Amino acid sequence: MTIDEASKQYCIPIKILKEYESWGLCGAVKKVMGAWQYDDTDIERLSTIMSLHDIGFTSQEVETYMRLLLEQEGTDRARLRMLDEKRRAALDDIHFREKQLERLDYLRHELRKRTEEAEKTGNPIKITRRNDS
Repeated sequence: MTIDEASKQYCIPIKILKEYESWGLCGAVKKVMGAWQYDDTDIERLSTIMSLHDIGFTSQEVETYMRLLLEQEGTDRARLRMLDEKRRAALDDIHFREKQLERLDYLRHELRKRTEEAEKTGNPIKITRRNDS
């Protein structure tokens, strides 16, 4: 399968396929008449690469992970450590976003409360502009 065929069939951007080729990780990929040929093993590896990109790995981290994967023997802990670091970072981001939502919800709640009070009393909320001149 050529790079174009692999890109279309598996929805893998050409950029990632070229990156994969440049790393020299294409064990079974053969150059035939100037075009790379992908086999099922390559497609599996590319699927892993896509997953790593999707979860936030940089290109350098993906390459490191894939080199470890190809070495196989004794690299499970190193790869697990990389995945654990990404998981921790994702959780930190989730917790940060949760705090942002709490603050946002608090401000929305306060504004709604003020608006409801103003409607009950018939006193509209006045927005005053500060004049700095």
